[in-house]
Amino acid sequence: MQNTKQIPETSRCEPAIYEYKKSSFSEIYEVLQSLRKDEILCDIKLETDDGEVIFGHKVVLASASPYFLAMFTNFSEKNINQVIIRQLDSRALHLLIDFVYSGKISITEKNVQLQEVKKACCDFLQTQLCPTNVIGINALADLHGCMQLSTSSELYIQQHFSDVVEGEEFLSMSYDQMVKLISSEELTAPSEEKIFESVIRWVKHDLGSRKQILPQLIEHVRLPLTSRDYILEKALDEPVFNSCLECKDYVIEALHFHLLKSDGLITIPHNIRTKPRQPGGTHKQVILVVGGLGHDYEVLESTKYYDPKLNKWQSGPKFEPRFGGGLAVVKDSNIVLYVGGVNNSRSFYQSVYVLDLSSELPCWKPSIDMLIKRCYLGVCVINNLVYAVGGYDGESYLNTAEVFDCITQKWRLISDMSTRRSAVGLGVLNNLLYAVGGFDGISQQRLKSVECYHPSLDKWTTIAEMSLGRSSVGIGVLDGVLYAVGGHDGVNVHRSVEAYRPTTGVWTTVADMNLYRRDAGVAVLGGLLYVVGGYDGLSVLDSVECYNPNTNTWTMVTASMSVPRRFLGVVAIDSPHFKTC
Repeated sequence: MQNTKQIPETSRCEPAIYEYKKSSFSEIYEVLQSLRKDEILCDIKLETDDGEVIFGHKVVLASASPYFLAMFTNFSEKNINQVIIRQLDSRALHLLIDFVYSGKISITEKNVQLQEVKKACCDFLQTQLCPTNVIGINALADLHGCMQLSTSSELYIQQHFSDVVEGEEFLSMSYDQMVKLISSEELTAPSEEKIFESVIRWVKHDLGSRKQILPQLIEHVRLPLTSRDYILEKALDEPVFNSCLECKDYVIEALHFHLLKSDGLITIPHNIRTKPRQPGGTHKQVILVVGGLGHDYEVLESTKYYDPKLNKWQSGPKFEPRFGGGLAVVKDSNIVLYVGGVNNSRSFYQSVYVLDLSSELPCWKPSIDMLIKRCYLGVCVINNLVYAVGGYDGESYLNTAEVFDCITQKWRLISDMSTRRSAVGLGVLNNLLYAVGGFDGISQQRLKSVECYHPSLDKWTTIAEMSLGRSSVGIGVLDGVLYAVGGHDGVNVHRSVEAYRPTTGVWTTVADMNLYRRDAGVAVLGGLLYVVGGYDGLSVLDSVECYNPNTNTWTMVTASMSVPRRFLGVVAIDSPHFKTC
């Protein structure tokens, strides 16, 4: 089932067309276009996902496009004669190639989709990052305004500094790029000695023009953090450095720091050069994933967390095999709770486990049980109160809800919802709870209805329905908007997304996800809405995609979980104390 939207015609006028044509080399264009159409001297075939094949010449495409230049010179495609261009409509590719060969393009309301070319290029280059090409790709990303590619390539350079500085591209970096790199707190290097040596190597590559800016570069090298012997035996023995009078001040500063340190003096002058770099920082922003159901109904015990800054998944503290529980963060207490769920023996739980984010050795510990067994429930937090809503207890579909007070350490029941809701989505907006969709077990219908809970009134109120029934729906709240993501209606798995704004009191559609997903986890971090794992109707997924509300677009995250999961617990952690392990 494909989600489509009808767009009304605004007028009966002919669609606007603007034709741009280069004024020079027209004869050459005609010959090249003729050769391409007759498939003469062609050495590359470009194939789209829908099977369309377009012939071309590598040298022509590379001369016209940095994307093709990178593809045919730095990557494996330089040695093959057929390349599949993923996630690009064949019409858009035809327009692009025709423009390369003819110098003209007709831009209409129908082919504005050429923006897909830019996205496809960025997605491809992101998968090809390596120490020998990352600096060039970073420059291309900045030139063409590809922000995600720019950020990821910059982080790659910082994380793989030792390998990157050994390449030829490093020597061609500009002064501004060098300063930005070596001044970064995020720079991961085996030592400041390595950073010093890379600066010297870069300067020597073009000694005539770069020697005079050496002091401005050394300002960002944390020379006091190198050893005293290195300064005396290596740094001062380097002719380029030793002959620079301004650099001597940094040597004196470094030796003075070592002298004070060796005397055990408490008051040691501090500045940026005496402060160790902190790759990854001390403030962790990660997405935590707990348990879930994998392929062949395997119940998972592993815990993983995703760091968007590094675009990397890592293992976290193990959990007992469980799925279908709820996950929530209590920020003031700096803890994560896993609530309810079911195990591989189909035992339904009312138990609660806690993960202390500030612990030196994070591990899951039992906490105080709920009053009722719950699986496929919704869990959220408002002001240190943890709410557990709906679900299934192994026999009945539930309309009950309860709340845990982190101060009194007690659970108590609150008012029942008007509808039984298992596989319910739960979100908090403006200190109100929203129970979205689910399955009531009676009508056999997947619910469109939504209820809102007012804690001060202990009352549930029905609000506007969604356009579709959504069970196993993911819920996220971002910038004052409640998003209902994916789910299923009993027959079809959805990739559509609806948004609710309390100011309007209605649900509206936003851009569809790339993939169909039910039983997925949703988390909000860094101004983006992340959807993790799930089930597409055929396979359990290990992929992740994120939604940017500013552009109304979904982007696939290149790092997958590696272990497919559905009915998983997912939550965003934004904590200065989180000790990842």
